Amino acid sequence: MSGAALVWCPFPDTESARAAAATLLDEQLIACANILGAIESHFVWDGARASGNEIGVLFKTTDDCLQPLVNRLGSIHPYDTPAIIGWCCDAAHPASLAWLAASCGHERGDEQPER
Repeated sequence: MSGAALVWCPFPDTESARAAAATLLDEQLIACANILGAIESHFVWDGARASGNEIGVLFKTTDDCLQPLVNRLGSIHPYDTPAIIGWCCDAAHPASLAWLAASCGHERGDEQPER
C-alpha cells in the first residue's frame, strides 16, 4: 500500500480553488481537498514585499500520486508562479491509507504497483 502525502497551495479565490479540486478529484490525483478559507499572505514578489488575501487548500493524496499531482496542479493553477508545496507523511492511520489508495491514481493510465 502506498503512503500518504499532502500538498499545500494557496489560490486567489474560492472559485478557482473549487475548480482545481474538482479537476483533481475527477482525475483521481487526490482523495480530498480541504478548502480552508481566507488566509493573509505576506511575501516577496519581484523584489518587493507584498501582502494579499488568498484561499488556502490542503490536498490529500498518496506518495505515488504526489509528483503527478504537483505537476497537474501547476498546469491548471491560475497563478503564473503558484506556490505548490508537497511532502510525504511520516505516519497515517491504516484506514486513511486504505481510503487514499482506493481513491487516488486509478485513471492516470499508470500501472498500479502491487499492493
